Amino acid sequence: MRDSSRLTRRAALGLTAAALPLSAEISAAAPASAATVIGGERLARGGIQVRGATGLPKKITARAWLLADCTSGEVLASCNAHRRLAPASTLKMLFADTVLKKFERSGRYKVKDSDISDVPSGSSLVGIKPGLTYTVEQLWQGVFLRSGNDAVHVLSHMNGGIAKTVAEMQAKAVDLQALDTHVVSPDGFDHKGQLSSAYDLTLFARHGLKDDEFRGYCGTKTADFPAGGKKTFQIQNTDRLLTGSWGLDTYKGLFGVKNGYTSNAGNTFTGAATRDGRTLLVTVMHPASGNNAVYEETAALLDWGFGKGSSAQSVGLLVDPLSEGGASASPSPSRAKGAAGAAGTGAAGSTSSGPSPWRLAEGGAGTLALLGAGAWALRRRSGRKAAAAAATDGADAPGDPQAG
Repeated sequence: MRDSSRLTRRAALGLTAAALPLSAEISAAAPASAATVIGGERLARGGIQVRGATGLPKKITARAWLLADCTSGEVLASCNAHRRLAPASTLKMLFADTVLKKFERSGRYKVKDSDISDVPSGSSLVGIKPGLTYTVEQLWQGVFLRSGNDAVHVLSHMNGGIAKTVAEMQAKAVDLQALDTHVVSPDGFDHKGQLSSAYDLTLFARHGLKDDEFRGYCGTKTADFPAGGKKTFQIQNTDRLLTGSWGLDTYKGLFGVKNGYTSNAGNTFTGAATRDGRTLLVTVMHPASGNNAVYEETAALLDWGFGKGSSAQSVGLLVDPLSEGGASASPSPSRAKGAAGAAGTGAAGSTSSGPSPWRLAEGGAGTLALLGAGAWALRRRSGRKAAAAAATDGADAPGDPQAG
């Protein structure tokens, strides 16, 4: 049971974050993309937000990033926290938040052709074969370690289908107060309008890490995966800071959580690390270059957080889910006007300033809207293959050393 005094303190911090003084700090006046202030007014601004600490890494090229204390939820520094960008496979964190607890890990499932027939061409795959039986644990290993869209689709069909899973993910995002997120597919593959933000991705990670299974999967480095009969093959986690691959060293104390890449979105990563009893979360979205930049910038921000950033004062807060007593944010006066007409359905990678229609989802009307969107996503399957040919998604794109 959660401590009521802690909830009160956190709620107060979230509601008063807008009142933080602006002196002796880095700030920018550009408005955020979010029409609702989630986590405090400072996070609704564009540009770097930091207070009470100096020495931020100078070579951070990401279009958006956020660093937070995992335990308290206090945001230590950020840049364009609510900027809406294509999330790639980091959206699988929300998929896990939504579906992971629905099936016992020891459960078994025989895969049908129809379970993977709708996986977009160019997806990252773990290598699931129709006709083989997999445990639920093996399917989740395929999701977390290899970012396998085939594993995501099998679990989605087990959950009642792609449309139902998309609707449930969107509803989960609303509950988590991840209002920058618009879900089109459960796997994070590039689709028009599929967007999230550094703030939202960090919310997904923080929520997931409260669960032992989620934490265990994202921290697993290797696993044996069924190949048919008694044969198996080894799969390795594509998180390069976790495994120390592609010329990188393992990052001390890092234990997950999820990376992603598409040819449209570029690289995105959310990582968590613990040192001296303190756990930090960092999300880096769309650095200027590929290769190892997303990991190098993540490591630099974590180093700062554990070092000079230890004196940083909060510039915002990772809010609690509404279902766990989180205080609901109120509309920003400067952004509320005209918000109702904004659709937020720009192409993946867009920085649309309008809110997603999901921001307005409340009660029964919101549920119907979510289910309608899921059905729409299902109808779009027939047109996906042509669009998918131009995109490569996930953390293990064949022949692409930059994927991950």
